[in-house]
Amino acid sequence: MTTAPRFATYFHVHLVSDSTGETLNAMARAVCARFENVLPIEHIYALVRSPRQLERALTDIEAAPGVVIHTIVDDELRAALEEGCRKLDMACIPALDPLVSALSRYLGAALTRRVGVQHALDNDYFNRMDALNYAIGHDDGQGGQDLDQADVVLVGVSRTSKTPTCIYLAHRGVRAANVPLVPGRSPPEKLMTLKNALIVGLTISPDRLIQIRRNRLLSLKEDRESSYIDIEAVREETVLARRLYEKMEWPVIDVTRRSVEETAAAVLNLLHGGHGQIEVLG
Repeated sequence: MTTAPRFATYFHVHLVSDSTGETLNAMARAVCARFENVLPIEHIYALVRSPRQLERALTDIEAAPGVVIHTIVDDELRAALEEGCRKLDMACIPALDPLVSALSRYLGAALTRRVGVQHALDNDYFNRMDALNYAIGHDDGQGGQDLDQADVVLVGVSRTSKTPTCIYLAHRGVRAANVPLVPGRSPPEKLMTLKNALIVGLTISPDRLIQIRRNRLLSLKEDRESSYIDIEAVREETVLARRLYEKMEWPVIDVTRRSVEETAAAVLNLLHGGHGQIEVLG
């Protein structure tokens, strides 16, 4: 007996923020991912800080009924949004309120009413910008003479998500460089003598690597067969990389089934607490 296919349920979710909306968007996606066959149609209203901006948002919300989730700080704007949603008979969810209330009770501290305080131009902001510049300047083996200024150096064969992981880490204030392992070429001498930076080896299954590389070649309209996607050559490439990691006693992260965010989280765990020979499985 065959079961009928389950169709996805689409619904409108309106994300209203008085800041960039990044936190709210990430929270909404994380929550929606917990439901099977549920696909949100996102409507994002960022930097809503005046009654006129809120009025325009409510007009759009009325045109596409669904759920409203917000992180509005200003009391008057919050009240106006909640009242508008009540008139439209729509759920209005203050995303951060439960966490903020619990933390406030624990700390016994008053809340700030400053909007966008997490995006202030403080030292953390400039550290993130510096880390981003460093990651761009040290992508794919560039700037190798000052690798010792890195917090993290990612090492791996081509197409193991080294660059996007470094960029993601940079947004967390981590100075990350990456060095490719190229067949027939020795790793940079500077890499082999680093003392202060955390060096992490990235590994991946040959089958998955070939799939990624084929897609890359297709995007470049390149269809010639080469050792770049030859199964035996790719297997040897990944084996040699693993041998290098073991020889140097670098921690290893298997990125076969990991997203960039998950790989970056694993790197941060190593950076903040990992030590010794650590295998982070996919």
